[in-house]
Amino acid sequence: IQKKKLLEELGENRLPYLTPADADFHQLWKTKYSKLIFRKSDTVPEELHQMVQGSFLTLREHNCFFQDLVRIKGKDFLTPVSRILIGDPGCTYKYLNTRLFTVPWPTEGYDIKYCSPQIHDACKALMRLNDYLHIEAVRALQGQNLFETKEIKDTTVIDREQSFATSLMDQGSVSKDQSGVCVPEDDKSLKNRTSYNLTLLNYMDPLEMLYLKQEPYFGMGNMAVSWHHDENLVERSAVAVYSYSCEDSAVQESKEQELEGRDPAVWHVGLKVAWDIETPGLAVPLHQGDIYLMLDDLNMTHQHCVLAGLSPRFSSTHRVADSSRGTLEYILGQCELALQNLQTDSNSMALSLKSLEAAVVKQVEEIHNEVEFEWLRQFWFQGKRYLKCTDWWLKPMARLEEFWRKMEIMTSLILSEVRKEQQIEEQRNETISCFLLLLKERQKLRKEWTAR
Repeated sequence: IQKKKLLEELGENRLPYLTPADADFHQLWKTKYSKLIFRKSDTVPEELHQMVQGSFLTLREHNCFFQDLVRIKGKDFLTPVSRILIGDPGCTYKYLNTRLFTVPWPTEGYDIKYCSPQIHDACKALMRLNDYLHIEAVRALQGQNLFETKEIKDTTVIDREQSFATSLMDQGSVSKDQSGVCVPEDDKSLKNRTSYNLTLLNYMDPLEMLYLKQEPYFGMGNMAVSWHHDENLVERSAVAVYSYSCEDSAVQESKEQELEGRDPAVWHVGLKVAWDIETPGLAVPLHQGDIYLMLDDLNMTHQHCVLAGLSPRFSSTHRVADSSRGTLEYILGQCELALQNLQTDSNSMALSLKSLEAAVVKQVEEIHNEVEFEWLRQFWFQGKRYLKCTDWWLKPMARLEEFWRKMEIMTSLILSEVRKEQQIEEQRNETISCFLLLLKERQKLRKEWTAR
């Protein structure tokens, strides 16, 4: 609704946006986009470039990039960009109602078998890049904290009679549109917000795409990825992106032309202040081996898009995914919690339920739905594609299926018990009421997944 109103308000007029060729570009970056940090390729060790770029090509040669079928407003769409998720063993990442399962990078203490030594080396190279970007993100946040602290101290020197609080309100922070007063952070906080547990790799060749959406607000041209906030991240965590566009002569020729706005042959990252029709946007060019970091709350206060060039491009987007409900360890723990309500008679080996309390039934059936629709169906719907890289997820999925079968038995036992008339009527009605809601939800979701 917000987007529709905004486009109606704009009509045929486009908002202004700046590129590095514009005189006010760096001033706008400093005041409105200061939490976007850019590192040119020549600041990155050459050995790392070679390893990472080689890993991209290896994964493409082994057909390890896949278009995702995502669900938006009840409809399925194939993403124009092909992806693969690599990261900590047992981690997942969910976006647009689609859960991706990591191809685990080589991690000490885990038995990970890859389909080829080349895929092992590619995952190892991306783990090296992950370590490098973690250090870069920590340094960037430390530098920003020092800069903001210095700015605050400078404002208090101007008038010592003015209270510290008043000084901050009058002078403002470095960037008025972003977070206000700098609060010193300890090492633990910095580590938590920069310890990347996975990377989402992207690949697209624009010349193979029959149609790309046009950027609607600024007229920036073809988009590979539309305006968005990254989902499912730890709050205020940094996002780090390594970009590798396979530039060729067509790109070089385009650079020599005089063009208004961004060069359509070169890939760019676009940024804008979320739902702001006054602040100009930014289009920052991305070349081979360039890196950019989105620090602190930039991902919440701003939106970004990826603007397609002419050449194929890979990117490795490193994130601190929210692991509170998205790891194998979490869902196995949930299963064990649910199965605490199941008991086996030592003589007859018959199964029965320990409790029929509504709260217990509700908890068990919610976990039942979570296992089926957030894990098993998500994995077998798309996750099995990753068997081209490793079979690591097959054993955990078999274990989850076994837990699911037991929970199906528990559902049958609840149905049997609530039919018995000796149950206290009030407790029975309460149990049936919450149980039916979850069964209806399960039925609805099963129909949706069958249709998909």
